[in-house]
Amino acid sequence: MQSKKGEKMTFSSSLELLAFHNVAYTIYAFMIISLIAWFGYNLTREEKVPSKVRIPFYGYIGFLVAMGVGHHIFTYNTIPWVSQDITRHEIKPDASYKFEIEKHKWINMPEHVTVQCGQTIEFDVRSRDLVYGFGLFRQDGSMAMQMQVNPGTDVNGILESNDILWTFNHNGIFDVMSTEYSGPDAYDEHTGEDLMKVKKWLTVVGCKE
Repeated sequence: MQSKKGEKMTFSSSLELLAFHNVAYTIYAFMIISLIAWFGYNLTREEKVPSKVRIPFYGYIGFLVAMGVGHHIFTYNTIPWVSQDITRHEIKPDASYKFEIEKHKWINMPEHVTVQCGQTIEFDVRSRDLVYGFGLFRQDGSMAMQMQVNPGTDVNGILESNDILWTFNHNGIFDVMSTEYSGPDAYDEHTGEDLMKVKKWLTVVGCKE
């Protein structure tokens, strides 16, 4: 997470975003629990709650609603890939990789891809038969990004494009896996191994971390 005086806060990876949301939602959850506890306590009182107590109670509810909505308004544009996707027609990727999927196999996929820190890469994946997914996963199993890959052709009979832009800001080694269930043929019938998983397919280098 990066934030300087006079600049908006941004997240350079999904891990930073999840860490921030983990803290924010934990605090928010405790505030909601306190509201429920307050309401439950008032239910157990023998005497009727005075009207003047109801004013701060409903004010607290309004405050929580404003916080919940405000949190999403505040963070939606701090996620770099959101604004990048909105303005993608203005962005020229540093490199583009196009390949296809058929019968649970990657077709014309490069054996290995190396990306320099800060580069924006376009992944264009097309399916010839089923609904698949394209996802990059870190070595600890956490997912960095993914998109759905739908089959179909345009009016000229050309396979429909499923593409995504992604900017890499951290060093790392990533596996490729399909993120959609496309039938049992994607797995070894004896071991259950994911046959569409390509280990250490992409490497990001040149970042400070």
